[in-house]
Amino acid sequence: MFGRRSSPPTQTAPTQTAPVAAAANQAVEAAAAAAPKRASGPGRPGELDGRLQEIKQNVFNDLISTVDLAELAKLDHKSVREAIGEVVAEIINLRNLTISAAEQQLLVTDICNDVLGLGPLEPLIARDDIADIMVNGPDKVYIEANGKIELTDIKFRDQQQLMNICQRIVSAVGRRVDEASPICDARLMDGSRVNVIAPPLSLDGCTLTIRKFKRDRLTLEKLMNFGSISPAGAKLLQIVGHCRLNTIVSGGTGSGKTTLLNCLTQFIDKGERVITCEDAAELQLQQPHVVRLETRPPNLEGVGQVTMRDLVRNCLRMRPERIIVGEVRGTEAFDLLQAMNTGHDGSMGTIHANNPRECISRLENMIAMGGYNLPAKTVREQIAGSINVIVQAARLRDGSRKITHVTEIIGMEGDVVTLQDLFIYEIQGEDASGRIVGRHKFTGLRPAFWDQAKYFGRERDLAEIMGEDVD
Repeated sequence: MFGRRSSPPTQTAPTQTAPVAAAANQAVEAAAAAAPKRASGPGRPGELDGRLQEIKQNVFNDLISTVDLAELAKLDHKSVREAIGEVVAEIINLRNLTISAAEQQLLVTDICNDVLGLGPLEPLIARDDIADIMVNGPDKVYIEANGKIELTDIKFRDQQQLMNICQRIVSAVGRRVDEASPICDARLMDGSRVNVIAPPLSLDGCTLTIRKFKRDRLTLEKLMNFGSISPAGAKLLQIVGHCRLNTIVSGGTGSGKTTLLNCLTQFIDKGERVITCEDAAELQLQQPHVVRLETRPPNLEGVGQVTMRDLVRNCLRMRPERIIVGEVRGTEAFDLLQAMNTGHDGSMGTIHANNPRECISRLENMIAMGGYNLPAKTVREQIAGSINVIVQAARLRDGSRKITHVTEIIGMEGDVVTLQDLFIYEIQGEDASGRIVGRHKFTGLRPAFWDQAKYFGRERDLAEIMGEDVD
């Protein structure tokens, strides 16, 4: 596993070498420049104090001058960390450094984070209670936990360390961020969504935003436990997913649209061919027959871009049974509606909108952006004929996330798309701690998709939650 360099390091160091990364030489060299002197909060668990920071600088320099990068791609992360631990232990022994076993383990972890991971952000990535990590330059790192945004004492050594980590993230998925291309969407290996905007567009330093995925995949059962939806409402969504109703998940930023879309896909039959189209792949479908497509930005010459509309158009030629668009935000809206209206029942997507009526308006605007010279009534007829259900998600003022509407599109009245609320969340007030108190309830209206539920054998389930009797 270890190999000797052709020219040994000039300072005292171990004679053995080890592969220490799954990244290129540039990433390791960048980590070497970024590793020393990271700011640490006093008494913060898991952080190096001033003495250990100095030891780390010396050990890190020895490690970089010793490791064999020719083997770097041959080991997984667990083996790499073990190899780093062995080399660090030998360096400490040869330098006659006096540190405890706990300090040595902390030192190895910190070095591994700098070489392999996201440096100072690794402790935040490991926490499963954090929904978002927001880095506003090297000195300000915010998190959202339990619906509230708070400032942490995590800091980067300088702007260069932050930029190195951003470049490492985006290069792992074949993208780039620099002055020529300062905006980039990417993802972490676990599917967490990443957005980077670099100087000169970001005036106070590189800005990094990570929408974290929970390690345990959320389900409708867990959303019930969180109070995001009632058991009866969850059963209604289960029927919507099972009965191949074309569904749009609507909501504001951070309202949980993607999470809800993931939950709805649980009820897709395992025999169906599903094709997903996303800007940054983050959907976690569990079905065996899933084709995942991802957009591509232009290259250095400004060519080679593949847009969401390109993906949606192409997937129509791939014999899909369901098409799922991670986020509808542009002219691909028309192509998705066309697909929904031409035999691809059960297709789904998300859209940014604050209520179901606004969702309709947003779709109209997106279609108009495509340059289609169609009368407004024709566009609305297309929407009314394509979409069956709008599921509205919201992030309330107390930070909680609720499913506030399950709304059915039932047709047209004149030039207006007619909506019918089946299920709503009614706010009743707030408790002593400022948490919103409310309840989910059915409106008592019979769904227009009753016949489709009957076709799929789910009319009794639908009647049960609607409080009706079935002969």
